[in-house]
Amino acid sequence: MRSYLDFEKPVAEIEAKVDELRAIAEANGSDSVRDEAARLQNRANASLRELYASLTPWQKTMVARHPMRPHYRDYLDRLVEDFTPLAGDRLFGEDEAIVGGFGRFRGQSVCVIGQEKGFDTESRLKHNFGMAMPEGYRKAVRLMDLADRFGLPVLSFVDTAGAYPGIDAEERGQAEAIARSTDRCLSLGVPNVALVIGEGGSGGAVAIASCNKVLMMEHAIYTVASPEASASILWRDPGRAQDAATNMKITAQDLLKFGIIDGIVPEPVGGAHRDPEAAIRAAGDAIAASLSDLAPLSPEALRDRRAAKFLGIGRKA
Repeated sequence: MRSYLDFEKPVAEIEAKVDELRAIAEANGSDSVRDEAARLQNRANASLRELYASLTPWQKTMVARHPMRPHYRDYLDRLVEDFTPLAGDRLFGEDEAIVGGFGRFRGQSVCVIGQEKGFDTESRLKHNFGMAMPEGYRKAVRLMDLADRFGLPVLSFVDTAGAYPGIDAEERGQAEAIARSTDRCLSLGVPNVALVIGEGGSGGAVAIASCNKVLMMEHAIYTVASPEASASILWRDPGRAQDAATNMKITAQDLLKFGIIDGIVPEPVGGAHRDPEAAIRAAGDAIAASLSDLAPLSPEALRDRRAAKFLGIGRKA
């Protein structure tokens, strides 16, 4: 069953008519009705291409949050074989918002870390909507320590509105945990590649995305704070989230121009949720190309390149 965003209503109306005609053709075996359905489908596809060629930052935000968009577990299941998850931070407990472990990506052993939001009420509650507690970031550090020890590349899949902001998280050292996870990303002597698959929100994203290569899906967003939070801070009005999204330059296209990310992974027309298999396959190709580029570098060269990348952000040439 398709799920449409507000700006996709013209396409939704056409495709509803297509479904109706196809049902009639199936019942009556009418070639003329099938031809009309095909004509309307072509019209819907053209309308969809036109819409997605000129999305506003706020529309991209809605696409990045689409409930049918592939989640981290989808990428994990399709790209990583023999995945073995590891749980717990060895200090306090387990955090389900960050899922990590070891497996094989296209035949190469890797460490994989990612944020899972969940698909339904039960799984969203289990994974805390992808908003990690301090123990989640400490688990990520533990995994990166192991990857560094055994010389395994680290892949990070980013999809979070931000780290969990609750009192209990702050009591257990949320800021310190995020800082240490970010520091561990930057100090790794193995290649690390991050892919923002949906939302890349605040320090909760940076904590696992401070990598040699930072990639974004075409319609993902990456931002210092959510548009709603930014609007509340700047104008004391969360209703101005659309203005915040436009002014903060949160899209992959803007961030590539600023040198904050290193590449954009194209999505199928209509977004990754329309054809998850194609989107995930393209993501896998982009990750493989990044790992190939980084493979010849020594640990010192990897650290130096990573440091130069992040220290250079925002500096004029």
